[in-house]
Amino acid sequence: MLLCDIGNSTYHFLDKDKEYKKDVKLFDPSTMKEKIFYICVNPHVKEVLKQLKNWIDLSLYADMRNYYETMGVDRIMACEAIKNGVIVDAGSAVTVDIVKEGRFEGGFIYLGVRAMSEAYKNISSALEYSFNFEVDLDKMPKNSRDAISYGYLKLLQSEVKSYNMDIYLTGGDASSFAKIFPHSHVDEMLIFKGMKNIMKKANLC
Repeated sequence: MLLCDIGNSTYHFLDKDKEYKKDVKLFDPSTMKEKIFYICVNPHVKEVLKQLKNWIDLSLYADMRNYYETMGVDRIMACEAIKNGVIVDAGSAVTVDIVKEGRFEGGFIYLGVRAMSEAYKNISSALEYSFNFEVDLDKMPKNSRDAISYGYLKLLQSEVKSYNMDIYLTGGDASSFAKIFPHSHVDEMLIFKGMKNIMKKANLC
């Protein structure tokens, strides 16, 4: 079974237990002859793949009655991976989604680490700091870097913890966010697990 999660810049493949990535600009999907089950958030790539019969779009098999029309397919697949919990996908944007008894209850989108850093820098060069994920979120900061870090991280931490559910972290900055959610589950395979669950529901495997 070959799975592929396609973003704006990479094809992320999972071949059984082996994962690897290909550059969107350099990789030609028509060179693949085996059957590939994929999700894609890249509109251009999605149009290309529609012409290739061995590439099967798993988004067509998701029950959209459980989600909303404009929800990203990567978020949908992450939600399909768990039965109960809060999913924090820490990528270019941070998405937070709530799943109860296998049903999506809603979620929100927060600026990612790099985007938020750029936002502060655009306000003033005096606010150009990297985030301190070691900051003590239980007391008020007394320096600029920690003040910026606290403002960004405390709000997110408080909101996510308020649901009193297991927390699942995925995405490129998951290991950093694990520092403010020390008892969370870090799972970089979450989207692939959701893809496999969709395939089981649709009898594709």
